[in-house]
Amino acid sequence: MVRRPVDREVHVDYGQIYVQSGPDSIGPSLDETFAGQSNGLCGAAVPGMLWLTTGLHTGWVPFTVEVHDHAPPLDAVWEDVVEVSFRPTSADSALVQWAGEDFWMLDLAEVDYRVRYCTRGLDAAANGQGTRMDGDPEVDCYLLQFWPAEPAPDRVLRQSSQLAAYWHDYAERQPPPPTPAERAEADRLTRLEEEQAEEEHRLAYERWEWGGQLPSRALRDVAGNVRGLLRFDPDLVHALGAATPAVQRATALLAARRACEAAGLTRLDWINTGLTALADGHPLPPPLDDPDRVWQILGTDPDVPDNTTGWAVPPERPPFRPSAPPLCVHRAAGVRPTRSDHRPGGSRGETGRHTGTCRSQGIGVHHADRDGR
Repeated sequence: MVRRPVDREVHVDYGQIYVQSGPDSIGPSLDETFAGQSNGLCGAAVPGMLWLTTGLHTGWVPFTVEVHDHAPPLDAVWEDVVEVSFRPTSADSALVQWAGEDFWMLDLAEVDYRVRYCTRGLDAAANGQGTRMDGDPEVDCYLLQFWPAEPAPDRVLRQSSQLAAYWHDYAERQPPPPTPAERAEADRLTRLEEEQAEEEHRLAYERWEWGGQLPSRALRDVAGNVRGLLRFDPDLVHALGAATPAVQRATALLAARRACEAAGLTRLDWINTGLTALADGHPLPPPLDDPDRVWQILGTDPDVPDNTTGWAVPPERPPFRPSAPPLCVHRAAGVRPTRSDHRPGGSRGETGRHTGTCRSQGIGVHHADRDGR
């Protein structure tokens, strides 16, 4: 029995298209994907991901994906053929175009597969214009076959093109991929670096927010409008935080009296009585011991002054500018092969990279340009 989840023309960019099965397969570089392999057409060194090399640089190519119960026979029509082992890392395996421009779900089980990548017309596509527009004749075509099988080394079954020879040579020169233990340790170190960067970013913002120095634990625990006062005079806030309780109380009393004076409330006897009680260390007398009652009197007492006190305007301060942003979660693309690699059609073997990102239904892409265009 054979199932064909993809049997159509797909669009390739930068001579590549991918199979991805989860967020951990997003964004590997070319050298990571082909690390330790003998073939350079189907990169499978990164768990859950396949990097598929095409002859055409940009345009539409016929592409078929087949899922078999057993290894299918190899048709003589295919010129370059390789095999790799692959295990999806989730139930969401998909054939994904560059930058996630489109994708097709493959409905693969989370089991070990053998994958055969069959190509025809690589050199003709690579050595031609490099692009195929609407109405142009078909030049190259591709078949990707899956069937359940135990993991085994990748191998080249058939080689006919110069382009395949070029990329096979590139793959053979890559070091072996990290072991699962090495990959786990690298992930652990990456998480630690990200956590450290996030903590440094948080502390930098808090230092800026508190006027250039971190607050003491006592200041952090103070209730009330401490952060409102920070906008006006952070040095005063830190000085009050370091002062004795007696100095802090005296400052609070002075602030309360000045506020009442500015609002004209010291003309009211019951306000003055309350300020005196505070200064003497006594409880607030009625009606000041009942906030609801205070607001009621302020709204109904004819002796309350009818004036407006404007909002205090804090001085301007420089905006927060961290020294460096937190580490990005995704991995960066690596360096691509250079002109010195003597790739067939060398004008496409420049140094460089091109990246694109996309997330759609759990499928994500962040890829580097194979050819620097």
